[in-house]
Order: sequence, then C-alpha cells, then structure tokens
Amino acid sequence: MNLAIIGATGNVGRKTIEVLEKSNLKIENLFLVASEKSAGQRLKFNNKELTVELLEKYDFSKAEITIFAAGSEIAKNWVPIAAKKTIVIDNSKHFRMDNDVPLVVAEVNPEALNVHKNIIANPNCSTIQLMLPLKPLHDKYKIKRVIVSTYQAVSGAGKASVDELFNQTKDYLNNKQIKSKNFTKQMAFNLIPHIDNFVEDGYTKEEWKMENETKKILDKKIGLSATCVRVPVKTSHSESVNIEFDNDYDLETVNKILNNAPGCKVVDERKDGGYITPLEAEGDYLTFISRIRKDHSNKKAINIWVVSDNLLKGAALNTVQIVECLIKSK
Repeated sequence: MNLAIIGATGNVGRKTIEVLEKSNLKIENLFLVASEKSAGQRLKFNNKELTVELLEKYDFSKAEITIFAAGSEIAKNWVPIAAKKTIVIDNSKHFRMDNDVPLVVAEVNPEALNVHKNIIANPNCSTIQLMLPLKPLHDKYKIKRVIVSTYQAVSGAGKASVDELFNQTKDYLNNKQIKSKNFTKQMAFNLIPHIDNFVEDGYTKEEWKMENETKKILDKKIGLSATCVRVPVKTSHSESVNIEFDNDYDLETVNKILNNAPGCKVVDERKDGGYITPLEAEGDYLTFISRIRKDHSNKKAINIWVVSDNLLKGAALNTVQIVECLIKSK
C-alpha cells in the first residue's frame, strides 16, 4: 500500500509518522507533503530519509490513502481535489459535520466507514477520548446527559503555542515582561477558559464541536454541555465528566465495563497518586480513566476523570487506526 501525509512536518504529521512506524501496516511507499515553507525537508521513516514534497506539485494518485494533518484552510482547498484520486482521512474540523462524511473513532463506530465518498473525518481531540468510555456505558445504560469540563494542553493549538508557553514560563521566572501572541491572555502559570472562536449563546466553537460531534458519533438524543479550558500543560488533555443515565446503574458493573472498554485503562486506586495525570498519559496509546464515583446529587449519574495524549489518540493514532479499519474492511 502507498500512503501519503499532507502536513507531514507539523506536530500531528510527525506524530503520525511515529505511529505508522510502530504499526503493522505494510507500507510500500510513504509520501510526505507540506507547504512551500517546509518542502524539501528530510524526515526519517523506517530508517529511510524521505524528502518532503511540495503540496502544489504533488500527484494525489500516488497513494491509495492520504492523511491530511494540515488544518482547515488546507483541507477546504485541497481535500475535494485529493478525494477524486485517493481516500482522504482529514484531521481538521472542516468536514466533520458534513452529512456525507463519516466521523469515526476506531473503537466506537468503525461501521460508519462502510459508506463514504472518499472523505473521512477524524473527530476533535477532546471528543475522541470522551467517546471511548461513553460508548460502552451508553450501550449498557443509555446516556441521557453529559456535562464535561476539559483541561486541554497547549500542543492542541500547535507547535507555536507550545513554544510560547515555554518562552512565557522562562520570562516569568526571570521577571521579564510576558507577551501573548497565540493566546488571548498569559498562558504560563495561568489557564484560559476559551478555546477556538466564540459562537452563539456565549459558547466557543470547541464546546460546540464536542456537543455536536458526540451526537453524530454516538447518539443524537444525548444532551451534552461542555466548558473547554486551555491549561499550561504541554501534552495530554484531561476531562472531568458527569454522566447521567436513563437507567439505574451499578457502580461495580460500571467499573467492569470501563476496565474492558477498548483503548481504555482504568487507574482508580482511591489513594494519594492513585490516578492518572496528563504527564503520565503523554506518549501512551491508551485513554486513562480515574476517579470513578457516584454523583450524590443524582442517583442516575456518575463522575469520571479521563486523560489521553491529544497528539496520539486525539489525532495521529486514531487516524492510523482508521487506515487499519479501512484495510480490514476491504
């Protein structure tokens, strides 16, 4: 199989290359493609040096499957062109709510891949990790409502945002003036309750995405309310999640369900340090679940803590798993 990555030199593109190296996929040729700024760079894949090709001159017919990891504007302009010659898996938000485009989490709704028009969307990073525990719980108890607060790492906003956090931290510790370029306020030693643009009713687009992507992937009847917060963490998103069921539940059964959920691992020892933090989840393929407990204000609700590497399961890993699902179904 021939595979291509558009936006190969970015955070998600480079992470996708790493995941592909560790996968069992048999790739004959991997084509790395980027904008003029990055074209000509050389990146390693399976101990070979590959030259990054220029997007404007790349022939999309060279690969059976093409992964786009280059943002919404590139996706808007180039995915329709690419889809005439290759199956596209797009990491951006541009096609996610298109009725003709399946929105897929590999462990949750791979059957959605049965019908596509050569464009498949990778969900929002914070949505992906939320779907993993919600899916088996919904199958058992029927979820009525979800309230989620996210604590999202700066790597979700790109390499420049990671660099800015590091630079602001150094400036803060050296008593220098803090300058904010990629964030609306100081990020170092702070948090910002604002991710993406504001939309209707005071919500942000990130919160809107979580609500509507959950409905599309899991069940349109599920009510979801999100508050998305950027925190001074390099990698891994965390989520505090309250889940209300239609039916009564048994906490022991809930624990068993989550322990057996594909792609998940429960770490919930109910003692000091007996839970997962973003730092521990970084670099791990698993989505971790901690702090599983009854909601004492609602007998049909539980609280959980969910942590996952946003560049892996939240982006590159899920994309590669979609490739694996496509090959398996073929």
